Amino acid sequence: MRTECRICPHHCNIEEGHLGMCNARRNQSGEIISDNYGRLTSVALDPIEKKPLYHFHPGSKILSIGSYGCNLSCPFCQNCDISMVGKDDIETEEVTVSEIVNMAKTLHSKGNIGIAYTYNEPLIGFEFVRDCAKAANEQGLKNVVVTNGYICEEPLGELLPYIDAFNIDLKCFTEEFYHKLRGDLATVKRTIELAAANTHVEVTTLIIPGENDSEEEMLELSGWLAGLSPDIPLHISRFFPRWKMQDREATPVAKVYHLAELARRNLRFVHEGNC
Repeated sequence: MRTECRICPHHCNIEEGHLGMCNARRNQSGEIISDNYGRLTSVALDPIEKKPLYHFHPGSKILSIGSYGCNLSCPFCQNCDISMVGKDDIETEEVTVSEIVNMAKTLHSKGNIGIAYTYNEPLIGFEFVRDCAKAANEQGLKNVVVTNGYICEEPLGELLPYIDAFNIDLKCFTEEFYHKLRGDLATVKRTIELAAANTHVEVTTLIIPGENDSEEEMLELSGWLAGLSPDIPLHISRFFPRWKMQDREATPVAKVYHLAELARRNLRFVHEGNC
């Protein structure tokens, strides 16, 4: 029997015992479960600026955790080693919610302010993020989500009361390019709108030569963000050849700085990244 997953707009109709396209959600006895629940591939105490979040508790650190899988198929993925694999393709460590929250608390003396759900696409593991975020919130810890923003409104709304900050990838500002990534611009824009209305949000755009690097697109993207708030920080990041785009050149540094200057026509806080 097939069962529909309702976490993201793909609405994968998954056969019994099979996974959705994200490699992390399974149909188990007619119920969609998080197959990567508590299975971590990466754990690190990072500077908050690495998320990147430059305007949320700057100078602090945050316990960053990631699993595997993603619900987009970006050929330029910078974390493809964990985001484009399933659990049989990579070593994982299984942890409980209480173990992660206790770890975050013990790292307080080292400047840790909470937990960041990051590295792969964390929201395909919605249940673990939700459970950790609730428990961390009860302990006075901050919760940060680094996401592609491709999530349905209902699960996002369930998370919002517990999340203190988001960094959301806005891959481009055209539906055409988003369709190549198996996503859609409208959903990500809606995620940014809802998150920005409820908590701290910063946005990242990776600039890929010949794909999303036009002056017109950057002015449109930054203008739309400014319509929500000119105070939303935008991180304009340099692409390096990865995964299925290893034949491409890295983004010229001058291009990143030029697009950042254009974005500053609309936004107060624009930051160049990976330069």
